[in-house]
Amino acid sequence: MRNVLLLIHHDRGQESRYQAALDVTRAIGGHLTCVDLTMIPEFVGDYVGATGAILADEQADEAANKTRMLARLQREDVSFDWIDRTGFTAQTIRDHGGLSDLVVLSCSGGGQMSEQMSVAIGDTLLQVGKPVLAVPMNAPRFNLCGRALVAWDGSDDAEAALQAAAPLLSKAETVTIYHNEDGSLRIPPDDAARYLARHGIEPIIKSEPAGSRRPAEAILAECRSGGHDWIVMGAYGRGRVIEEIFGGATRSMLKESPVPLFLMHKR
Repeated sequence: MRNVLLLIHHDRGQESRYQAALDVTRAIGGHLTCVDLTMIPEFVGDYVGATGAILADEQADEAANKTRMLARLQREDVSFDWIDRTGFTAQTIRDHGGLSDLVVLSCSGGGQMSEQMSVAIGDTLLQVGKPVLAVPMNAPRFNLCGRALVAWDGSDDAEAALQAAAPLLSKAETVTIYHNEDGSLRIPPDDAARYLARHGIEPIIKSEPAGSRRPAEAILAECRSGGHDWIVMGAYGRGRVIEEIFGGATRSMLKESPVPLFLMHKR
């Protein structure tokens, strides 16, 4: 894992994304690609002039944002390059994420960005096939070298997430494989632990009886009680559309997680 893609845009989630991307790029000795997005506004009624005015304001705001962020990056000790793009979030990530090893987005961008960020995360996982580091808007840093929690359900997606995250898990102080025991796991957590051990990682396995709590509730409770700094989990096992309509663990975690999420989906 060497190539990190960061979405640059002047929204409420930018600072936490920026800090997390720097943290992981430094830790892996990697290269940071910054894609600076000037967003095309949603259609505004029947008045084309209003759309043009909104776009002009967005261009001016993002130009000022680029000046600030480039000045900051040039003072950082990371290798980086910069791409300017006008368009929509999901399409921008699809166009530039193919040669990335990790894409850094926000759990929610707030305001207009919320829906676009959600779609971009889903597209990156399901269409581009790349792992996503989804960062809460108020996260101060990504403590990669702290306590990592692997949410394990024995699924193909959990398996893919574990494999993709192994280079980062090797940096963690502790790794806990957490699962609810209901007798239905296709791949038991012991197998996941042996896989990590072959990468020089000695995880702790924590099992709990399956109860009435939703999976996301159980994961979040373990995250808080264990003081974990980030979470690895498979994403959209039921499909994004189904989760959007009926809810699901991925959707709930993206809304509620207090720590960064490393997400992967097996295509």
